[in-house]
Amino acid sequence: MTKSVKKVVLAYSGGLDTSIILKWLQTTYNCEVVTFTADLGQGGELAPAREKALRAGIKEENIFIEDVREEFVRDYVFPMFRANAQYEGLYLLGTSIARPLIAKKQIEIARKTGADAVSHGATGKGNDQVRFELGYYALEPGIKIIAPWREWEFKGREELLAFARNHQIQITKDKEGEAPFSVDANLLHSSSEGKVLEDPNVEAPNIVFQRTISPMDAPDKPTTVKIGFEKGDAVSIDGKKLSPAALLTKLNELGHDNGIGRLDLVENRFVGMKSRGVYETPGGTILLAAHRAIESITLDRGAAHLKDEIMPRYAELIYNGFWFSPEREMLQALIDKSQEHVEGEVTLKLYKGNVITAGRASPKSLYSSTLVTFEDDKGAYDQKDAEGFIKLNALRLRTLASRNRKK
Repeated sequence: MTKSVKKVVLAYSGGLDTSIILKWLQTTYNCEVVTFTADLGQGGELAPAREKALRAGIKEENIFIEDVREEFVRDYVFPMFRANAQYEGLYLLGTSIARPLIAKKQIEIARKTGADAVSHGATGKGNDQVRFELGYYALEPGIKIIAPWREWEFKGREELLAFARNHQIQITKDKEGEAPFSVDANLLHSSSEGKVLEDPNVEAPNIVFQRTISPMDAPDKPTTVKIGFEKGDAVSIDGKKLSPAALLTKLNELGHDNGIGRLDLVENRFVGMKSRGVYETPGGTILLAAHRAIESITLDRGAAHLKDEIMPRYAELIYNGFWFSPEREMLQALIDKSQEHVEGEVTLKLYKGNVITAGRASPKSLYSSTLVTFEDDKGAYDQKDAEGFIKLNALRLRTLASRNRKK
C-alpha cells in the first residue's frame, strides 16, 4: 500500500457489498473502520446496518447513522430543480445529486473522529467513483481515498462470495447467485443497470420497476393535483404546506399510482463509455413539469431563455461530480436570482404516465390577458407598432437577400 491508514470512514449500507468492503478494509489495511449510513429515502430499515457493523467489530462510537432526507431535498434536490436540470435532455440526475451529500457527511465524520481516509463502494467503471472522490478532494484536499473495487483482486462475484463466507459475513439466499441487475435508490429516484439491462435493444423486464406501476395499468381517470411554489421551490400540495422531504414523498406516491417517471436511457458516462440505465423518478417528473409551468408566467423571456441555455452545462457539472466546483456555484447564484418571483400555484392532471398542465396562477404573473386578447384591448397594444419592429429585425435579412441576388 502506498500509504498507511489508521482510520477510514466507509459509506456503509449494511448490504452484502459494503459488508465485504468493511471486512476487506480491516484485513487489508489493518485499520479502524468508521461506518456512515445515510437515510436518503431509499426504503428499508437502517437498524440492521448498526447491528451488522457491531457484529463486524465496529465500535459503537464509530457507527454513524443519520436521516438526511430533509437536507437532501432542501439543499440538493430543490436547488437542482430550480434549474430544470436534465442530463442529455432526459435524465433527472437522481443518483448524481446524492453523491456530494454523502461525500460531505463522510468528510465531516472524518474530521470529527480523526480519520485519515475515506472509502466508498463504487466500481472502477462507473461515474459514482468520480462523484464521490471529487467531493472528497474538494472538501479535504489531503484526504486518503480507498476505492476497493480498483484495488482488490477479486475477479468476479463468486470470489467475493467466497471471501464473505471465509469471514462469516451473512449471505442471504437472494444474494447467493448473480443479481439480475444492480439498484441505487433514494427519495428522488431509483436507478437500475447491469446484467439483464446490458443489451440496450432488449426491453427491461417488469421486475426492474419498483417505484411506479405500468402506465398501461394506471387508472383510467386522471388525478388532479395543485402544487404551490415560493421562490422557485415547491412548498405545498393541494394547499397543504409540507416540508421538502414530505412534499417529494407525496409526489412520489402520486407518480407511482399514475405510472409517471419511467426512463430507459443510453447515456454517456464521464469515464468514457456508454451505459444503459432504467430510471424511475415519479415525484421529480411531476415537479419538473410544475416548475416549468409556474416559470412560464413569472419569468421574463430573457431570463427564461438564459436559464435554458445554461441548463445543459449545469446538468453536466452535476452528472460529472462537480457539485462543489466554483462554476457550479456561479451558475447556481444566477439560477437562484431568477427564482425571486417564481411563486404561485400550478394545477396538473396526472394520467397514465403523463403530466398535463391544466392551469397556473401567480400574484407575480407577467401574463396579461389585456395584451394578448383579440378583442378590444383599450389601447394597451397598437398592432401598427409591429410593422417597424419587423422591418428593423428584417433589415439584415433583406440586405443579405439583395447581395445574394446579384450573384
